[in-house]
Amino acid sequence: MPEGDTIRYAVSRMRPALEGRIPDEIATPQARHTMDRWPERLGGRAVRSIDAHGKHLFLRFEGGLTLHSHLRMRGAWAVHDRGGRWRRSPRRAWLVIRTPTHEIVEFDGPVLELLTDSRTRFDQRLRALGPDVLAESGFDSEQFLRRLREDDPGRGIGDALLDQRTVAGIGNVWRAEACWSAGVDPWRSAGNVSDADALAIIDHARSRMEDSVRTGRPPRRSVYERSGQPCPRCGQAIRARGQGDDNRTTFWCPGCQR
Repeated sequence: MPEGDTIRYAVSRMRPALEGRIPDEIATPQARHTMDRWPERLGGRAVRSIDAHGKHLFLRFEGGLTLHSHLRMRGAWAVHDRGGRWRRSPRRAWLVIRTPTHEIVEFDGPVLELLTDSRTRFDQRLRALGPDVLAESGFDSEQFLRRLREDDPGRGIGDALLDQRTVAGIGNVWRAEACWSAGVDPWRSAGNVSDADALAIIDHARSRMEDSVRTGRPPRRSVYERSGQPCPRCGQAIRARGQGDDNRTTFWCPGCQR
């Protein structure tokens, strides 16, 4: 699943191509969006801004309309030179925005909806999101700790980090890598993780995710999907096991994550 750094990287590429511009064309190739008449409703409107919160991306148009996207497991945003080759089949495109120089495409996006600005402010799904790990104004540590402490104290910290109501933007890759970097066992109950350790996990995640946003390259992985291989820090074999109600696979080193 694309995590917060992937979404922020997409935002960084889309802004120069779209912000302040009126698109030449907006197309919705999938039949499910045809009846909503998005091209007609958005035609002639400039893109006011593009921003993200966690794994959610927002294209805000003049006139108080916002396109909201969540990519779930398979979706992707791409910015292509106009007329250039797309990296996925056009049949998988859900949204195409054309300018004189670029084509911005969302592929396979299971959540794509046109909302009014007021609805984005009051939508319960969006209001429930925790602080954004990559917030441009800085991470809200107090809100994160408050939400973490209000949650089930017996829940493993690795599982709690995937709850977007606690912290938005961290997925399976970064919860494993950040717990390893901070030397915290992801199976330790959240109630037994100190504030300092919880914030250390966030600091490691934020720092490495910011590097990923800057470079646009896949992150270097120390434990994720390296089950059975030696830990780069202590040499003990990395382990993997499902965690939480969703049974998402957690990777960790039993030697140096205590």
